[in-house]
Amino acid sequence: MRTLTDDEVRVGAPLPELAIDLSPTVVVSTALATMDFTPVHHDVEGARAQGSKDIFLNILTTMGLVERYVTDWAGPEAIIRGINVKLGVPAYAGDRLAFTGSVVACEDGEFTVEVRGGVSLGDHVSGTVRFALPTR
Repeated sequence: MRTLTDDEVRVGAPLPELAIDLSPTVVVSTALATMDFTPVHHDVEGARAQGSKDIFLNILTTMGLVERYVTDWAGPEAIIRGINVKLGVPAYAGDRLAFTGSVVACEDGEFTVEVRGGVSLGDHVSGTVRFALPTR
């Protein structure tokens, strides 16, 4: 995998879609990996008792997946400068999370990508990621 160069990134360019099937194993294992032991992320009955239809992704996993979406496209040497997101609907186990995005700005050597992560209920996450590429 290689990292993009500044001249390969254009404002308006779309990023390829990234779709992730949210199996119960994905939801539970990512919650545990981030040391989030809140029952709504690993215990179906506990989640239902809290008014949820099922277990759902935690915010740390969502943030990691947003970052992954951009760095999978930009490359391993991309330097994340900032992530600003708004959470929407829950991303429940059994659903599919599909990321889309596009480059919306380039200023002072930093690029900004607008990102949306949608599930069957609507937008799970939306926001922007700012990053820089190494100078060559």
